[in-house]
Amino acid sequence: MPAMNRLPALPACCTPLRTDWPLPQQLPASVWFSTDFIPAQLAVDDFAQSAIEMPASIQRSVAKRQAEFLAGRLCARAALLQLDGTCNVPTMGKDRAPVWPAHISGTITHSNGRAAALVALKSEWQGLGMDLENLLSTERAKRLANEILTPDELQRMAAGPEEQIALLVTLTFSVKESLFKALFPLVHKRFYFEHAEVLDWTTDGHVRLRLLTDLSPEWQHGRELDAQFCLLENQVLSVVAIKAQTPAAP
Repeated sequence: MPAMNRLPALPACCTPLRTDWPLPQQLPASVWFSTDFIPAQLAVDDFAQSAIEMPASIQRSVAKRQAEFLAGRLCARAALLQLDGTCNVPTMGKDRAPVWPAHISGTITHSNGRAAALVALKSEWQGLGMDLENLLSTERAKRLANEILTPDELQRMAAGPEEQIALLVTLTFSVKESLFKALFPLVHKRFYFEHAEVLDWTTDGHVRLRLLTDLSPEWQHGRELDAQFCLLENQVLSVVAIKAQTPAAP
């Protein structure tokens, strides 16, 4: 990976970047990087040494927020460089989402000492969304279920086994976050937990989603799409990837 030699050394707060894809289905023509980070080991000059600009809002944040921002951007920069040689650190937009180069679809996530970035050319994947969440306890999952699940989802939860409630609620939260990240850049319209539902999921990491609102002429109520997830120790990682449209034949 010769291009990686052009990057500054990683700060001590981050482990070496990894490329091992953890989800059930490899995403063709994409690049994934992840790292673990320790906020307590973040040094004052880590951003400068890494050649990554710290936004004003991050400067005002606690060390944990600074470390997760740095770790996510380090993954994103390395992934872009490997994808097509693009040397870019996504800035933070007004909505706090990463701003990617025009020809790139990308997504960054971080939670509890782990960060990752996933990138692809828009010509391959028009939308990418990824979310990492700490696995809820069963008690907390039951408390939050009404805020995250639709009435139909709540009914399916009640009919399912008690021991799956924590995973089901965490997964539903995570995959709806991933769906938003993947779709918002395409539809430019905000939507919330009640505007999508998990129709089905399997313990081996496959999820089927359905939209419950109209977001654009292409993304209408009833539109279904696939997602995937995996467990990383006590965390749930989910990805929604939307394939680029194939140009119609003349």
